[in-house]
Order: sequence, then structure tokens, then C-alpha cells
Amino acid sequence: MTDTQRRVAAEAFWRDETISSERAEAVSLLAERLHFRPKSVLGMPIERRTRALASTHAISDTLAANLLVAYHLGAQRPMMAAFLDALGIPHDDGLIPEDATPHLDEARLEEAVGQLRRSFPPEDVALYLATLSMQDPDTWKPLERFQEPPDGTERGA
Repeated sequence: MTDTQRRVAAEAFWRDETISSERAEAVSLLAERLHFRPKSVLGMPIERRTRALASTHAISDTLAANLLVAYHLGAQRPMMAAFLDALGIPHDDGLIPEDATPHLDEARLEEAVGQLRRSFPPEDVALYLATLSMQDPDTWKPLERFQEPPDGTERGA
């Protein structure tokens, strides 16, 4: 994630009232890092908690996953909806219903990824595709060929 993505994710995480139970780990982590009591962390202004969490790099996989979800739901719904529309996958403002199993058509997938890359910042597209692949590797395995390795060259191109 870029620094901006980390900040946006942290802010979305703290502002999302539906994930209050997931905050305990973040509060404990910040309390330890800042040498504060958990209650003091919770009393900090959201801007300070956001900066502190965004600048913390050693986090658990669970907290990272929660931050990614908060980031996408809080800031990337238009991109998510555009991608799913391009794939013909039913969704509710970018969210696939839990009981639905998307079936990917290779030709549509290639066009959908191309549309995303033409319409949204490359760092947001890359993070979204990687997030889908990590959250549901079985369904989104075909996305692997569209993900860029760290050196910036495309795989399978």
C-alpha cells in the first residue's frame, strides 16, 4: 500500500462503526507502540489514531485484512462496482452477496481489468486485484496473470 492508501485505510477503519470488535487489536497495538493505556488510545482524536495506525508497519494479517476491507468499502466502491459491472457479476454497490459465487469469463475479465486500468489510479487497481486474490483465491485465481510483480513488469503479458 502507498502511504496515502494506508492513511485512507486507517481513517476508514476508525470511522466504520460496524467493525468495533476488530478495533481491539489496533487499540492494543497502538497502546503498546505509544506506551499509552488502551483507554487513552480510544480517547485520542481520530486524526491522531489514523496517523499512528497508518505509520505502523508490523501488523497482523487479520488487522491488515480489516484495513483492506475498510479501505475498499470506504473509498473504492465506485471502482469495485465498475469492475463487477464489467464482469456481469451482480452486486450491491460493489459488494457481492455472500450467497453468490461469481463465475469468471476470461474474455470479460481481460476487458474488465483493462477498463479499471484506464479509469482508476494504477496503485488502486493493483491493490484491489491483489485484495480479491487474497480474500478468495479459488474464485479470483485468474486475476494472477494481471497482477504486477514488484519490478513493475506484467506477468503473462
